[in-house]
Amino acid sequence: MIYRFSHNDSSTLKWPPFFISVIIMSLLSTPLKAQPAEDIIKKVKAKLDKVNDYEAKGKLKTNVVFIKAPVASVKIYYKKPNKLKILNESGISFIPKGSVNINLNNIFSNNSEYDLIDGGKDATTGLRIIKLLPKEDTSDIVLSTLYIDEQLALIRKTKTTTRDNGSYELEMFYGKYIEFGLADKVIFSFNTRDYKLPKGVTFDYDNGGKKNPEGDKLKNNKGSVEISYTNYSINKGVPDSVFK
Repeated sequence: MIYRFSHNDSSTLKWPPFFISVIIMSLLSTPLKAQPAEDIIKKVKAKLDKVNDYEAKGKLKTNVVFIKAPVASVKIYYKKPNKLKILNESGISFIPKGSVNINLNNIFSNNSEYDLIDGGKDATTGLRIIKLLPKEDTSDIVLSTLYIDEQLALIRKTKTTTRDNGSYELEMFYGKYIEFGLADKVIFSFNTRDYKLPKGVTFDYDNGGKKNPEGDKLKNNKGSVEISYTNYSINKGVPDSVFK
């Protein structure tokens, strides 16, 4: 059968119904080509690179079964390429060493040192999984796994394994500062077995000089630190003296 297409008086093209159906079915059945992992990382990094420095205020909540710490008001300072400082306005913050990596720019401070491994899509969330494998054997980080929202070029979650500070996870929740890839809330999760207390602070897990099974059990639980940001001051300049 031969179809002839012509314009009517209003110059509107008449498409045969069968032909329209074929086009629609072809579009629906054609799989979308997945973005290369390298391109996704470039887009994520480009968004994070908008931030040269920031000063932020927030609330920090420590969820560790053997520590009763009140919700603290904190200030967070960041400056490229990887300077980060968290100050508790009222005293000591019980923050594991690895939590300084709550700033995602630290992951890409020197991207050439990593090999990228494409893990496809997470079956539950649909997020793209990309793994960063350091090329240098001396790196403290053994492996970082990123769960990325491709459409928005945002890292939603990371899992990191280190040589000396155990493994930890980060979950990011975005809102007002999504344009800069800065989260409104960050949850840092870790195993309390790898928890290192601040200098000068100790906890006694022994009972009368004998090993305390309950204390050992507590130290092998999961813990977390949550930071809910109330505001950011972005690219206004942060002096180096803040990080000393």
